[in-house]
Amino acid sequence: MSDQSHESRGISRRSMLTFMGVGAVGIVGAAPALAAEHDHPPRGERPDRPDRGDRPARPDRAGNPGAMGSFYGDHQQGVITSAQAHLAFTALDVTAASRDELVGVLRGWTDAAAGLMESRRSDGLSLTFGFGPSLFTLDGVDRFGIAAQQPGRFTDLPVFPGDEVEAAISAGDFCIQACADDPQAVQQSMRELVRAAGGKTVTRWTQAGTVGASGRGAPTPRNLFGFKDGTANIPPNDTLEHNDYVWVQPGDGPDWMAGGTYLAARKIAMHLDMWDDEPVGAQEQVFGRTKGEGAPLSGGTERTRPDFRASDASGARLINPHSHLALAHSVNRQRIRILRRGYNYIEGTRPDGSPDAGLFFIAFNRDPQTQFIPMQRQLSESDLMNRFVSYRSSSAFAIPPGVRSAGGFIGEGVLGG
Repeated sequence: MSDQSHESRGISRRSMLTFMGVGAVGIVGAAPALAAEHDHPPRGERPDRPDRGDRPARPDRAGNPGAMGSFYGDHQQGVITSAQAHLAFTALDVTAASRDELVGVLRGWTDAAAGLMESRRSDGLSLTFGFGPSLFTLDGVDRFGIAAQQPGRFTDLPVFPGDEVEAAISAGDFCIQACADDPQAVQQSMRELVRAAGGKTVTRWTQAGTVGASGRGAPTPRNLFGFKDGTANIPPNDTLEHNDYVWVQPGDGPDWMAGGTYLAARKIAMHLDMWDDEPVGAQEQVFGRTKGEGAPLSGGTERTRPDFRASDASGARLINPHSHLALAHSVNRQRIRILRRGYNYIEGTRPDGSPDAGLFFIAFNRDPQTQFIPMQRQLSESDLMNRFVSYRSSSAFAIPPGVRSAGGFIGEGVLGG
């Protein structure tokens, strides 16, 4: 088989089954994942900045604001932190009977997380905690007296066109994201945190995944469709962009959320056998980028800014207006930018023998109503990629600001002492 034909097949079923035998936790992947261009240029209210073509996509964790270390700080770790190799993500429901019991859970998690991150420093462990909409009100009931504290723009994600969402692997009162460069670190830390709740929570669903090598100088990883992914994400050291697009600012909503962010999580099944049947040229039309270099179809290299007006001799646009790149770039001519954190998963085979594999996609954004939701709605309506993926889960969580010092606890601003 020629190099070109090998590349056009992406990752075959045989390759996927080979991947399944690698890794201590039994779930592995190849790259950061599907929607790289979700995070491309700044939103419309800010002037454009110079192209960052010479900036690495994933700076080293050491020496930048996303570096791991103490659990304590203005922001939670695991948001702007450059992606570690392994993920364990757990959603939990509360069984605590009172507000005092709930505070006890959060204090227990805070103490446990601080100790775990310190002891697992060499593994690059980060731990991130979030609150689901159901923690504030469930079936109209204000269980813990915090309904009035729910941010007005924070709700469950809407049902998008084409969604095949499974309730059993969506939503939850809490989420915990554990990421590290050692697979045992994420799994063992998650087990310890679940135990630290003292029986006051029950696990609703879990997800594990992996991502390719990160750090300064590392090549852009490839997703399970064989394309480069993560080219245009917000860098861990770009404080201005974090404040504009990631961290909730004073005045955005309730004071307790300032310094926090909002997380959207979607489990995306990728139909790899169907994708492998497509010739490389058709695959490139779907992405809007070349498969080898990762350059936009308008020309240049991987880091070249796409030209959506460029056309061929017949007048046809070089980048299809319904390509993933074009649709994720802007909504109603307003540019959309989010911070993405995608992890690939492989979970055996489906009944038809095809790989049960895809992407667990995480997006952090300052305002889901003006960032993630309109972007995802546009993609769901007309993205050429929709033929090759299915959306199996959909969850939203509010990520409170960091615990600023020992003695405080996660969510102290909303739950008080």
